[in-house]
Amino acid sequence: MDNQTVSRIRSSFALLAPRGQEVIDTFYEMLFSKAPGVRALFPRDMAKQKGHLLAAVGLVVKHADNLGELSKPLAEMGQRHVKYGAQPEHYPVVRDTMVEALAKVAGPVWNAQLAADWTGALNAVAAAMLAKADQRKAA
Repeated sequence: MDNQTVSRIRSSFALLAPRGQEVIDTFYEMLFSKAPGVRALFPRDMAKQKGHLLAAVGLVVKHADNLGELSKPLAEMGQRHVKYGAQPEHYPVVRDTMVEALAKVAGPVWNAQLAADWTGALNAVAAAMLAKADQRKAA
């Protein structure tokens, strides 16, 4: 990602961080509404899971200028997601739902450029996770 994209991602996250729990709650509400079949992949008590997701989003923002630094943790996360039952077709739904949740909570400050920036970052994360998950399936 170029410097301007990284800057926009970080700035938008800085605005949303105080409402991080709302973003995550909105995300899961929307995800389970859009794709009810994925609910079974998650624990009944979502408190810990929500904390993990918020932390993961924060790490992506922190390392947006060099997502390669996250290659090992993303690979490990991809492997864990295979064990949980995640399928490759879930990733675009999760990406789109996260972008929608960010937009909903951000309100009028959100725009098409931010949507494109976040979509690109989340695509990079998903690609790293899926690459390792695909290697594991092939082994």
